[in-house]
Amino acid sequence: MIDKDLEEYYNGYREMFMTAGWKILQEDLIANAKIIDSIQACKDSADMSFRKGQLAILSNLVNLEEQIKAAEEQANEPVEEVEA
Repeated sequence: MIDKDLEEYYNGYREMFMTAGWKILQEDLIANAKIIDSIQACKDSADMSFRKGQLAILSNLVNLEEQIKAAEEQANEPVEEVEA
């Protein structure tokens, strides 16, 4: 069982994930990732590193819903007592 604050936290995310705005944002992020993921447009290794960072951030946002679901499931699992 999770505490009230954590439950509100997850409820807030669930509500956000159901909005049209979230779905539009996801589509835009995925489209941007496809553009950024081209090494042909890289000028040098610094630009490639920059793009790698951009892709990491986009990946976190695109996968946020699944990450939150997994965290909520883990928070709802019963805590096992460790014997000393």
